[in-house]
Amino acid sequence: MALVDRDGIVLAANDALGSLLGADADALRRQAAADLVDLAADGRTWHAYREVLGGRRSRFRCTRRLKHPDGRSLWAEVTVAPVPDSPRVLLSVADISDRRELQARLRHLQMHDPVTRLPNRTLFFERLTAALESAATEGPAAGEAPREHTHRTHETYQSYESYGHGRTGRIGICYLDLDGFKAVNDTLGHRVGDRLLAAVAGRLTECADGYGYTRSGGGHLVARLGGDEFAILVEDSTGTEQLADLAQSVLTALQEPFDLSGQRLSVSASIGVVERRAHGSTATQLMQAADTTLYWAKADGKARWTLFDPERNAHRMTRQALSSTLRPAVERGEFVLEYQPLVDLVDGAVRGVEALVRWDHPQFGLLTPNRFVGIAEEDGSIVELGRWVLHTACRQARQWQKDHPGDRPIFVSVNVAVRQVWDSDLVADVAGILAETGLAPHLLQLELTESAVMGSAGRPLQALQALSDMGVRIAIDDFGTGYSNLAYLSRLPVSVLKLDGSFVRGFQDEEHANPADELIVEALVGLSHRLGLTVTAECVETSGQAARLRRIGCDTGQGWLYSRPVAPDRIAELIGVAPLPVQPQPA
Repeated sequence: MALVDRDGIVLAANDALGSLLGADADALRRQAAADLVDLAADGRTWHAYREVLGGRRSRFRCTRRLKHPDGRSLWAEVTVAPVPDSPRVLLSVADISDRRELQARLRHLQMHDPVTRLPNRTLFFERLTAALESAATEGPAAGEAPREHTHRTHETYQSYESYGHGRTGRIGICYLDLDGFKAVNDTLGHRVGDRLLAAVAGRLTECADGYGYTRSGGGHLVARLGGDEFAILVEDSTGTEQLADLAQSVLTALQEPFDLSGQRLSVSASIGVVERRAHGSTATQLMQAADTTLYWAKADGKARWTLFDPERNAHRMTRQALSSTLRPAVERGEFVLEYQPLVDLVDGAVRGVEALVRWDHPQFGLLTPNRFVGIAEEDGSIVELGRWVLHTACRQARQWQKDHPGDRPIFVSVNVAVRQVWDSDLVADVAGILAETGLAPHLLQLELTESAVMGSAGRPLQALQALSDMGVRIAIDDFGTGYSNLAYLSRLPVSVLKLDGSFVRGFQDEEHANPADELIVEALVGLSHRLGLTVTAECVETSGQAARLRRIGCDTGQGWLYSRPVAPDRIAELIGVAPLPVQPQPA
């Protein structure tokens, strides 16, 4: 302790203070107390100290790091308080070095993973947040040490050693997990799994050491975020090339087998790589991007690194937005149908139409089925949507029939997803809709993809048979792209094959046509006719294609040569008109 006057000069000090500061107690007299315990190091502390000396504050306490004359450092808790009924002030200094060391040890345990000894998720996010915060303000000048923050640890600020090398204002993350690590735990036990994680951590650290400072001016941090997930943070990165090099070096390092006391194990990893300007980014945004990119690496085949792609992410976000609003959109009536003619290749008359659903989205505009049907199949809303399409198409076909009583009625073809067969009573739905709309069963054609129909058994096959017995026509869509099991085809209640457009496109160029394409189509048409099936060719775009398909014996054609998908009133104009124009419709 020491007694200090109102000017901050030491009047008397005890031997304990002298011993703490490495000086004789008498030698401390007449010295400025603030100089002894470094109270003038920052303006805030100095102001509070002067407030106590001036009698405007009753008490003040702070923590200072002091330098002992023998070279060692110590942490001291300094308390300044007025002496009652006296113009003097009491300065108390307590050595809290042991307490600080214990706190540091406890914090180290709290912030590090016990298996790999790497920083854990908490420390990783603290370091990431600190890096982003420093990017939001102007960094220290070259060679200038960062301001001391007593509430941060050395681990949080070790990257600031690089300030003198210049800052890039960029940040990068390699977020990875091990492919198939669960199998290691399940077959060899968690003890071996933990040893593998520790060995992986060692190799990741070696890779990061090679890229953290020598390839850029920034720091690095390797952390275990949990389970078999790891992350490498690169501060002041130099660009995506540096992060890509780092990710590739990690993949290469992990490909080498691990020898765990005679147990040789091989692992691979999937890595999501994100690199961008630090200013304006948040820790949450960066980790969401890294997590998304890691998922892409997994989906693309594993054992690879994938760089964050803003366009791909925008598509994913759009997909999520569509997914969350699809089911209510069905209830709000945001879907419309367009129809594309199915034309007789002999006389050019419209024999039927295919109903094609569109989503008139209030934000994204008119969306084609490839944008939302997959989502509808995943969340089950395809059942409700498919029922609406079926009802609307049948009602429209019946209306055309009423409006043109003297013409041959046209059939309507509706696409059906396999989930509609499994998750609803399709037979009952069709029967009810036909009865309600008054459409004859033979004027309805249901299209299923080849892969769905060829694997049909049990309930789907029974449903198809019941629909066929009812008089509804069953068509296989995109034939030639899936199983193509012709023997199985003869046992299915199918009446129509729709040849995939890839066959027809081979007919487009007469000079460079592949003879094999024509032979395949001719064989398929001949076989289909012998089985009592009719054949529709999709994607007919030129009169040359139509002529060759007609010569081969194809029954109907569908494509832009005749018409793009159009509104119902345009179809009404084509009913009874033959032949249709043979020139492509304008875009």
